[in-house]
Amino acid sequence: MRIQDKYSIVLFDGVCNLCNNAVDFIIRKDKNDKFKVGALQDEAVKKILVDYKVKKDYLDSLVLIERNEIYYKSTAALKIAKKLGGIWKIFYAGIILPASWRDSIYDWIAENRYKWYGKKETCRLPTPEEKAKFL
Repeated sequence: MRIQDKYSIVLFDGVCNLCNNAVDFIIRKDKNDKFKVGALQDEAVKKILVDYKVKKDYLDSLVLIERNEIYYKSTAALKIAKKLGGIWKIFYAGIILPASWRDSIYDWIAENRYKWYGKKETCRLPTPEEKAKFL
């Protein structure tokens, strides 16, 4: 059984501070262990992405993989919020907006993420407590 058949896989830019903060949030809120996370730069992640025909150097978006489906940008973020449950699932209502609108805002933030939030030199390493959440 593939890992994406058991868990929702959240992939992120491992050197982006905004992305790392988002992953920290997901890990804290994922009380039912629905998610595994991994940096798009990781070799293990690149092997998973081959099944989805994603370029090996793709780093432009948050990516969510659920079984045989792959979601990008705002759609991925909204589906993650829904799956986190609680108050966070209310954000899924944003899915009714056209993806082009949602993604244009997402792209604007993504283009400025390093300038606004900074960038690490290398991908983050999980703490011992977080290790089970990472691919």
